[in-house]
Amino acid sequence: MDETRRDRDTEGRAHNARPRDGLGRPLPYGTPGVERQPEGVVRAPSETVREAQRLLDAGMPFHAHEVFEDAWKSGPEAERELWRGLAQLAVGLTHAARGNATGGARLLRRGAAALTAFAGAGGSGRPAEAAGETAASDASAATTAHGIGIGALTGWALELAARVEDTGAPTVDAAAEAPRLRPDGG
Repeated sequence: MDETRRDRDTEGRAHNARPRDGLGRPLPYGTPGVERQPEGVVRAPSETVREAQRLLDAGMPFHAHEVFEDAWKSGPEAERELWRGLAQLAVGLTHAARGNATGGARLLRRGAAALTAFAGAGGSGRPAEAAGETAASDASAATTAHGIGIGALTGWALELAARVEDTGAPTVDAAAEAPRLRPDGG
């Protein structure tokens, strides 16, 4: 690839074709990288969660963010904030693992805030208010949307955000810090 020209897709739009590492950082042309997630894949919510968890467990939160982004862009309007919040958590973990504590903490908190509206969603994936529920209406449903443990995930994000902001805190290991999206581990 001629590095003086911009990479383009088949329609002529700018598209970065450089290889990436597991945290999504661009590598020099010709360097082996990790396989990139295809863009625009429409998945069922359970498939989205399963694929994102696989990538998080592999220490690839940037790639998990791309899976969540597909759901955010292709899913029902009522669920977009859920998927956007999950994408922000994955990018927050990415930044924390890259050593950007400020950006990581900010995105972890922003993602956690977006998820709080879904704490009483039951399995619907819609915000609790839209689903006609409150967090107090059903203790078990109060923590899930599409089986995602919203309460535990929000707690994980806020705890990690505080930890990475500590002066002198080490860069986090993305795989070791990967959250469990579903309480049942599925």
